[in-house]
Amino acid sequence: MLKALSLAELMRRGAYQAYSYSYPHKSAYRALIEPRALDAVWAMQDRSALFAYVHVPFCTMRCGFCNLFAMAQPDDALVSAYVDAVLRQMQVMHRVLGERRFARLALGGGTPSFLTAAQLERLYAGAQRWLGIDLAATPSGIEVSPETVTRERLQVCRAMGVRRVSMGIQSFSDAEMRALARPQQNRVVAEAIVEIRRAGFEVMNLDLIYGIAGQTPASWLASLDSALAFAPEELYLYPLYVRAQTGLGKLSIRQGDAGGDDWRQMLYTVACKRLRDAGYRRISMRMFRAPHAPQDEGPVYCCQDDGMVGLGAGARSYTRTLHWSTGYAIERSATRHIVEDFIAHDEARFAHATHGFELDGEEQRRRYVIQSLLTEPGLSRAAYAQRFGTPCLSDLPQLQELTALELAHDDGKLLALNDRGIAYADTIGPWLASAQVQDLMAGGAC
Repeated sequence: MLKALSLAELMRRGAYQAYSYSYPHKSAYRALIEPRALDAVWAMQDRSALFAYVHVPFCTMRCGFCNLFAMAQPDDALVSAYVDAVLRQMQVMHRVLGERRFARLALGGGTPSFLTAAQLERLYAGAQRWLGIDLAATPSGIEVSPETVTRERLQVCRAMGVRRVSMGIQSFSDAEMRALARPQQNRVVAEAIVEIRRAGFEVMNLDLIYGIAGQTPASWLASLDSALAFAPEELYLYPLYVRAQTGLGKLSIRQGDAGGDDWRQMLYTVACKRLRDAGYRRISMRMFRAPHAPQDEGPVYCCQDDGMVGLGAGARSYTRTLHWSTGYAIERSATRHIVEDFIAHDEARFAHATHGFELDGEEQRRRYVIQSLLTEPGLSRAAYAQRFGTPCLSDLPQLQELTALELAHDDGKLLALNDRGIAYADTIGPWLASAQVQDLMAGGAC
């Protein structure tokens, strides 16, 4: 188990242990001992700054690296029934949430832009009507793919107040895209970006992947420069993880590929320098923001304190003490089964959590530390003490290893990762996970 190893030992294994974007990961969720009534769950949570996340688990194709809860090319009837089900879920949440205010709204996936313009409009109108979200005043974003970008879809999103569009490019190299099993033409990418700019979104984010088979520092920087030519307000750099149940993972097993030297850290280092020279500021290991990006003037949302209202199959919801969702799957047949089960939910099922993870005091402290450390400005000692009533180093003395290994600086007020520490975020996150969460994740999704 990772927990038995020191951080120094983990670092010798490399900088890329696991992607730590949330804690705990959904693969640690299990059937709850008893269904939890959501009106009682939400009554215990501050609901003054909630995040609404609508999950659309559909795509035009299944990328070779993808381990998300998504399915490619579903039939029209399934998609239509799914949108109807999400709208029914919104009506139930209107009742169970009680008085609330939303600070953020996002459509993710999968690929939300797989939906038709009319279906997107229905979801946004439902969020406004049933959740009470002020679309004009609430910062919102949507994920798209180049081949699904159309003027009609973008016009609907912009009219509904969407400010941020995030698009996965992955690479501008044809050979690297073939290695990812993700056919894509640069012409389609360029045309999609033109449409995004024409629609007038305030923020365009582009995703790139490093560590692709055959990728070199020169080809990686060429892709980065191609992205920079479009002056995106944000860039996300994702290391490639080849996981067993993905297309690339299955191919690797068939080919008997045990893996070679890990050059991802070197690629990341040269990318950080290129982006720094271009004026971009690193917000986290993956996120970089341009100097011309607008300031976020929306309501304050803090993932360490505020709740998430997940809508749709696979969407994660959380309060301070409970995280829940539907089941989690990667393979198409299992994913479709979960989607069909979600569509069949009646009001009573939408009003209860049945599959998730309950956070005791230790898990709440670990989540707070992980979520704080891995993004700027870092872990505030005072904020932690105010939240939990004890010093962070007393609760998690292992944090002292960060400064001992010169991965962080601590001025007595703020414990913040330095450049080297940020580069090791995918090792630091798993290192801070509890033994319980590690055991559950190792057991696989249920």
